[in-house]
Amino acid sequence: MATRIVLVPGFWLGQWAWDNVAATLRERGFDVVALTLPGLEPDHHPEVTVTLADQAAAIEAALDVDAERRILVVHSGASFPGTLVLDRRPDLVDRLVLVDTAPPKPGLAFNAEQVGGFTLADAWPGLQEEGSFTDLTAAQLETFRVRAVSQPASVVTEAAELNNDGRHQIPLTVICTSFPASAYQDYAAQGVPFLAALLDYYDVTYIDLPTGHWPMWSKPEELADIIAKASRVD
Repeated sequence: MATRIVLVPGFWLGQWAWDNVAATLRERGFDVVALTLPGLEPDHHPEVTVTLADQAAAIEAALDVDAERRILVVHSGASFPGTLVLDRRPDLVDRLVLVDTAPPKPGLAFNAEQVGGFTLADAWPGLQEEGSFTDLTAAQLETFRVRAVSQPASVVTEAAELNNDGRHQIPLTVICTSFPASAYQDYAAQGVPFLAALLDYYDVTYIDLPTGHWPMWSKPEELADIIAKASRVD
């Protein structure tokens, strides 16, 4: 049996965001599935409410197969439903790989005050100012603009309900792109909400991959290499 790798993109994205990384990992013999989470389908109707549990269920289904190992890779905001999977079914995940993100603490929401769908257009100025688009080409940025889907407000405002401390036993690999691993660790130690939960996990490996927030486009070969190494038995 091959090792299954489930790739989950962050806000505004579908499975297509992982095309280059997925192709490289398949060439290396991995069983790879890239997901479009519920609520992020191009034809999704905004009036249809989607929950983090709905998104977690889609991830669980992709992991719940016979495999040598199961590796869950989450990017950015996908850490919320990804961590919910660890909480509900820790038996399904041999390692969680976090791409420029961290698992949430119980009760944390991405933005509890968001009103209406969270669009890429709304976030674009701030992302540009923060340097999140570092190393992306003009063509990649245009594709992003055209294909981005509004993030449902329901999953942006929903707090993560986490009750099973067994999730802390799952090994983590944190791929640090927008800022270095040392900063991740410093901010977690300071209690910064989006990083503080890293201190709760017993086995955390930090890896630097300096680039912007979307390394699956800016450095796909390097990202695939890190995921492949993380997916092998230590």
